[in-house]
Amino acid sequence: MKYQIEHTNTFYYDNSVDQSMNHIRLKPRTDECQRLLSYRTEITPSSLTKEHIDLWGNHVETFFIAHKHDQLTVKTISTVSIQKSPFIRLIHYTDEMQGIFCSDLFHEHYLPYLTETAYTLLYKDQIDEIVAAVGKSDPIQFSLDLMSYINQSIRYDEFATQVDTKAYDSWPLRSGVCQDYAHIMIGVLRAKGIPARYVSGYLYVGEDSALVGDAATHAWVEVMIPGIGWIGLDPTNNVEALENHIRVGTGRDYADVSPLQGVYRGGGQRLDVHVSVTVIGQ
Repeated sequence: MKYQIEHTNTFYYDNSVDQSMNHIRLKPRTDECQRLLSYRTEITPSSLTKEHIDLWGNHVETFFIAHKHDQLTVKTISTVSIQKSPFIRLIHYTDEMQGIFCSDLFHEHYLPYLTETAYTLLYKDQIDEIVAAVGKSDPIQFSLDLMSYINQSIRYDEFATQVDTKAYDSWPLRSGVCQDYAHIMIGVLRAKGIPARYVSGYLYVGEDSALVGDAATHAWVEVMIPGIGWIGLDPTNNVEALENHIRVGTGRDYADVSPLQGVYRGGGQRLDVHVSVTVIGQ
């Protein structure tokens, strides 16, 4: 499937801003299942960007605006091709995979994705509650059952939480957005010794679809399966992340993949976000 993604962030400032420094992570990745065909950034006021790859393999563009401005618009236009088939439910968990999973080398290699962060932290009683409800099974089945349980336990509500809400606060609410679903799931997986990372990207919903999470950037989880690799799971929609999911960034949590970060000299601000994902070919 081939998609075109248009993503526009517009900042409206209460007072004129003297200068601003910004970092954006909006460039989709190229990997074994996804290919970035084209990408461009349009910034108003006009500014050149300098790109680098961060510690987690994400594309980061940096730009600086030195003169006064009342608003800032960052628009990106991407074309991406994705070919991916259902996979994880077909995997048979073997003794060899269990041997890798229990090895010191496996845990040392994926330590950043086994360590709790401020966003993914859950209290012990919260973890115990969720694990007891999900039950015991191998890492593959546990991840699938956990995804289903979180999906059934949380109501999607874009007004229930904020961008800085932590997993231990969102779980008692039993409501939130894709970021909250992902952080809670990651927190439980890591507590069970299963490496898990946060994925930021886009979701194509299309017509007559039950999928949710396309109003802005979407978030889901990738689980490291021993001997197989990273497998995407979307707890917001209780589905494997397949060709409807367009990957942009991965990291330990939202802080590592925030689409736009910056500092400026001035007063308050308001942000408008618009995302459009369109199918342009098979």
